[in-house]
Amino acid sequence: MSNESKKPAAKPDGKSVGAMRSWIIIAVAVALFFTFYKTNPGESAVRELTQLEFYKALDEGKLVEPVVRFMDRDDGETYLTGEMETDEVDKDGKPLADKNGDPVRVRYRVPLIPGENESLMEDLFRQQIQVKVRERRSPISPLMMNIIYLGGMLFLFYWLFYRKMGGGDGGVFGFGKSRAKLLDGKAEKARVTFSDVAGIDEAKEEVQEIVAFLKEPAAFRKLGGRIPKGVLLVGPPGTGKTLLAKAIAGEAQVPFFAISGSDFEEMFVGVGASRMRDMFAEAKKKAPCIIFIDEIDSIGMKRTGAGALGASRYNEQTLNTMLVEMDGFSPNEGVIVIAATNRPDTLDAALLRPGRFDRQVMIDLPTLKGREEILALHGKKIKFGPDADLSRIARGTPGFSGADLANLLNEAALMSVRKKLEAVDMETLEEARDKVLWGRERKSAGYSQKDREITAWHEAGHAILQLLAKNADPLHKVTIIPRGRALGVTMSLPERDVLNRTKSHFLDELFICCGGRIAEKMFTGEISTGAAQDIAMATEIARKMVCTYGMSDKFGFQAFNEPNPYIANEAPPAFSEETSRAIDAEVSKLVADAYAKAEKAIAENKDKVELLAKTLLERETMDGRDVAKLVGIEIADQEKESPEAAAEPPAQEKAETEDA
Repeated sequence: MSNESKKPAAKPDGKSVGAMRSWIIIAVAVALFFTFYKTNPGESAVRELTQLEFYKALDEGKLVEPVVRFMDRDDGETYLTGEMETDEVDKDGKPLADKNGDPVRVRYRVPLIPGENESLMEDLFRQQIQVKVRERRSPISPLMMNIIYLGGMLFLFYWLFYRKMGGGDGGVFGFGKSRAKLLDGKAEKARVTFSDVAGIDEAKEEVQEIVAFLKEPAAFRKLGGRIPKGVLLVGPPGTGKTLLAKAIAGEAQVPFFAISGSDFEEMFVGVGASRMRDMFAEAKKKAPCIIFIDEIDSIGMKRTGAGALGASRYNEQTLNTMLVEMDGFSPNEGVIVIAATNRPDTLDAALLRPGRFDRQVMIDLPTLKGREEILALHGKKIKFGPDADLSRIARGTPGFSGADLANLLNEAALMSVRKKLEAVDMETLEEARDKVLWGRERKSAGYSQKDREITAWHEAGHAILQLLAKNADPLHKVTIIPRGRALGVTMSLPERDVLNRTKSHFLDELFICCGGRIAEKMFTGEISTGAAQDIAMATEIARKMVCTYGMSDKFGFQAFNEPNPYIANEAPPAFSEETSRAIDAEVSKLVADAYAKAEKAIAENKDKVELLAKTLLERETMDGRDVAKLVGIEIADQEKESPEAAAEPPAQEKAETEDA
């Protein structure tokens, strides 16, 4: 889509261009005049001699062509100036010389004071030293010089601050102008349509009405229908909110104003409100059209008062202006505002009411079918090998957004180039997925054999418990090669899209977290810092089970919102200190029970842990199926159902979710 100016640029006529050139020539002439008039080349290097020093240099024959110069100064002083051989010496005590071996010359001057050293000139004439007389005076009077100097400064001020910085967006006199970029929806080259958007079919269906209105607004007015004035696209980062807004404009083939919420704010008060008014004024001239505001939470936060989340007075001015422009006294026909955010809970209630953002379109993470469509869309430009299976990659990437999937394919293509492959094969695709999820392998990270052994025991403990846990995600891969910030990783991947987690799943996660520390202690007699992340994860899971999910036997169906340590003025928790101590005790009990259960399981499967650890020291990385075959534990098949059926929960479970 080609960019267009908001206003047609006025073509300068010949007179204005000629005047501009004249001013530039005058400014350059003034600058050059000041440079040559004010600056005397070599003035800073001039050495002022006394009469005694001058005669000494004269006797030694160091003077070179003396010149009498009448300086045009206020005090009317006259100087005898010229060049002389320097009397400075180098470190060897020899006079300083240039590259040709000639003595270095310096400029000097001797003030000619009437009544004191008139004989100096007579001595020069007696020794037949040639003396040149040169008078340097300015042809312009000091008054005229001041006028020219002042005029030059005024011209520079006008040119820099008014013409240069005031005429364009963001200039000193143009802060209040809108910074929205106008994109032509009819441009075919970069036009985005619904065919370029995949994995969010429900969201596309919801915005079809907007496209139909923009194409045929008369049909809606005939039946008395009113199209939504605003559509709020809500969803996690990378799910395609901005792409969907571009597709709406591309399908309707209407002008599209794009701007970010942060572009409204500047260091000057009232700039945001002025830019908002200017943007809507420009949009009304182009109606029907679309205004897209990305990250609207930066200007649409709850206003000061109860429940405010940090909005300032100046943010409120911008927000108030937007509220009035969207639904105020002035009609706003044909201008549809589309906004995107991943923090809808922070937006002001007045912004979300009917008449402003009438409709909220939820753009969630893609399902299995959506991931396959996204991979197929982004994979059109990539050459795949015969064994590449994008559907298998889609099944192994639950929780990935559209941006994550695009990044995965790009990483796979880059890896294939580094490997000098002709096409992207399945092994490279899986390696790229693991890199996106857990970080890149750091095979060059040098660590001792003892560290490798500790890591092998640690990961073997995790892997065996992962195989034993029937309610956890299946084991995918285990490695003792450093990846990301970890020295080793035990990877697990769900076999389907997970819409709900059970208490049994969280208990098994606690159980698995304890396996690394227990295996270390059992086989090495020591404990290391390698379990720090496991401890943090186990504590977080247990605390959420008690405080958020109501999965505690002691507290049951209750939630406890604990204070956020990163918010200074947040209200204190709505429960007593006694309850807080009881929560801590319940969290400790959950972790302790999981640790005891894991310790018993490791002891009962000690031979399997030892076999796996020794094998890892040899092979470094093992697939989950190979681990299961090695130790004789079958990987738990969570639910034997087709991938298509796995994308949706059972009917009973879905009904219970809706009731909740």
